[in-house]
Amino acid sequence: MPHSQKKTGRTGEGPARKGRPASTSAEEPTAAAAPAGSGSGASHGAPNGTHNHNGNGNHDRRRSGRVTYRPKAAEMLTVHARTEDERLLSPRHRPPFLDSDPWRSLRILSEFVEGFDALAAVGKAVTIFGSARLHEGDPYYAKARELAGLLAKAGFAVITGGGPGIMEAANRGAHEAGGLSIGCNIELPHEQAVNQYVDLGVEFRYFFARKVMFVKYADGFAIFPGGFGTLDELFESLTLIQTGKIRHFPVVLVGTEYWGGLLDWLRREAVSRSTIESADLDLMHCTDDMEEACRLLTAGSTRRAAEAAKADKAAERTAGPR
Repeated sequence: MPHSQKKTGRTGEGPARKGRPASTSAEEPTAAAAPAGSGSGASHGAPNGTHNHNGNGNHDRRRSGRVTYRPKAAEMLTVHARTEDERLLSPRHRPPFLDSDPWRSLRILSEFVEGFDALAAVGKAVTIFGSARLHEGDPYYAKARELAGLLAKAGFAVITGGGPGIMEAANRGAHEAGGLSIGCNIELPHEQAVNQYVDLGVEFRYFFARKVMFVKYADGFAIFPGGFGTLDELFESLTLIQTGKIRHFPVVLVGTEYWGGLLDWLRREAVSRSTIESADLDLMHCTDDMEEACRLLTAGSTRRAAEAAKADKAAERTAGPR
């Protein structure tokens, strides 16, 4: 409230704060003197540009990596120098180097370091992919919840993208069954929030860093019906297995009706034109039975343990007696 205006009797408006400069301009909004959430803010809109359109004060909040902010924060964080020396030493605008490729590479590195650090001790795990748009009441939501529960009871952690829909269902099933429910969330323009069933959540700015976590810590992939993101994750995993970049682990498509047309097309077009081999289709299995899906997915861990034991024995033979 500018000092040039008289105090009013409205609830929440009080005298000017102590220590406030007497040179406050007359153009300053009346609500600016009222604390956030006061009666003044309620009657004239929330102060400082905060609009409570959705009732929780987060309508115009933005996320940048692990930081959330409102647009006006950028102006509020700008340094207003009081002396020439301070003006020289304190930049008024966002330093250009923060948007440079070398600085960006450090942010990318930090995502890998934090992701590796958070997930290194996860142990056996299965990553479950699927649409964010298939909510509770959809048959596939129920199937994802069931499968995640079976995996948790078998001693496997469940990893998802941490969002709504199929991801929420999988995290929910694991959480309810007493297993470890992990969500690797991604920063999006519409600010995808981590669902309430995630026990361990990691935030990512970059899709490729996030996808490394999905692959690195998984003993198998379960692919539920989904859109471009799900298809991207499906075909990337198949490409990595096909080219030998990662070990061969189970890839299970859930939903014969949904995936049937795609599999038919691959046989009819891709295999017939020799762009892939018929054996490449054996890299994935399709089922509607969640117990079968669980058996297929957990088989990868058994095979991995056998390979590790074989490698250890080979190393012992090579080293010979001490």
